[in-house]
Amino acid sequence: MPASQPRSRARDRNNVLNRAEFLSLNQPLKGNQESRSSSRKQSGQAGAAGAQNTNPKERRQSQQLPEEDCMQLNPSFKGIAFNSLLAIDICMSKRLGVCANRASSWGGARSMINLLGITGHGIPWIAGTLICLVKSSTLAGQEVLMNLLLALLLDIMIVAGLQKLAKRKGPYDISPGLLDYLTMDTYAFPAGHASRVAMLSKFFLNHLVLAIPLRILLVLWALCVGFSRVMIGRHHITDVLSGFVFGYLQFRLVELIWMSSNTCQMLISIW
Repeated sequence: MPASQPRSRARDRNNVLNRAEFLSLNQPLKGNQESRSSSRKQSGQAGAAGAQNTNPKERRQSQQLPEEDCMQLNPSFKGIAFNSLLAIDICMSKRLGVCANRASSWGGARSMINLLGITGHGIPWIAGTLICLVKSSTLAGQEVLMNLLLALLLDIMIVAGLQKLAKRKGPYDISPGLLDYLTMDTYAFPAGHASRVAMLSKFFLNHLVLAIPLRILLVLWALCVGFSRVMIGRHHITDVLSGFVFGYLQFRLVELIWMSSNTCQMLISIW
């Protein structure tokens, strides 16, 4: 037994794995284990303290960021449908702008289309209403003309306010004319000419006795004036359609606040 012990010790000495540089492979040093465990504990304590110090609002924002990114990358069905309809509206409006400039397919008819658009402008209608009001001598005529003047003024103010809110430009880069600046009709949505002719046609159909051919011509005039604005590239199709809707709503508003004959006579006397 005493002889076997020195032999085993000699074998351990001669074994290469028992050297200092290989001891960590077989048995990690206790000092290294203690340092590693202490560093892990310190890092865990620091992480826990940092988690406690973070604001709950920051935690919520960090949790919501991936969801917000997903919402941006995956738009809703309503957004896709709206963008698709908007693209179709712009494409069709550009194709129908056959009189947008002299080089267009119907460029020679641009002056005629502009003349048709002037028949639906607000300045000629206001001037004509004032002239007829001065020359009118009947109470019924003055009542109708005063309410028509009110409707025209409301149309200019409502359309100007809506255009300032929307600030939508037309399909072509066409600067407004002098009459457009006077009525503040500088943007595309809604179309001021379309709202005005819709309101006027409905007003005349309700308050004037007209034959059936004249009624049909009045409706056709309103439609032609509205879509002439698309042909010259000033408005989109949806601008004109929305203008027709707003014109009808303006007519209903005037009917609700209709001024009586006495009120009209009082205003005329003050004027």
